[in-house]
Amino acid sequence: MPSLVAGAANLPHDAAPTTGSITMEAEFILNAELRSDKGKGASRRLRHANKVPAILYGGDGESTSLTLDHNEILQRLRHEAFYSHVLTVKMPGRQEKAILRDLQRHPSKQQILHVDLQRVSEAEAIHVHVPLRFTGADVSPGVKQSGGVVSHQMVEVEVECLPADLPEFIEVDLSDLELGGAIHLSELKLPEGVSVVELMHGAEHDQPVTSIHARRTTAEPAPAAAAPGTEQQSPAAGGTKPEAS
Repeated sequence: MPSLVAGAANLPHDAAPTTGSITMEAEFILNAELRSDKGKGASRRLRHANKVPAILYGGDGESTSLTLDHNEILQRLRHEAFYSHVLTVKMPGRQEKAILRDLQRHPSKQQILHVDLQRVSEAEAIHVHVPLRFTGADVSPGVKQSGGVVSHQMVEVEVECLPADLPEFIEVDLSDLELGGAIHLSELKLPEGVSVVELMHGAEHDQPVTSIHARRTTAEPAPAAAAPGTEQQSPAAGGTKPEAS
């Protein structure tokens, strides 16, 4: 079955986290206008008008240049689910389902420079990076009883599923994890119809997701050795020179 790949791995997550691993039911709608002007100059004019240039591509349709409202995009981006959600893109006369494929931000301003959207089909599997939600660390034996430290090797995981089965996030429960223990990709509790892409490449790709290790202790530095041919004096000696013979 062919698949689409959504590059959410590089997208920032601004929203406050929620709990639980669920399939998304809320609907995110993007109101878009068709755009005919292209090029850097046209994009600059759009940004000055508080608009965002965007493109919709993939699937069986042609690439479509769009214009989005900047304030609406910023509002949507406050929700963590927006980054791994099937979106409804409303255009004049039609609407299409899509995934946020890429997002370009201004390096110093709170400004969105460009948005890439990728079409999806209900019958076609998609690859999406889904955030991991870690719970239970404060009550885990490795932390509470042994004083260990939690280390996250991953903060998201790429999954394959149909759009209707796409989870908002995947919960990773550390409440039973002992000191020195780890949770691997194969131990993640996934919703029905969702698979981890990395595990499709073989058992050797079953990487750790999170672990608990002992705290590192800082050892006191050893006193520096005296150079050959010199006599190390104690602080009480005051560093006086020896009497001449």
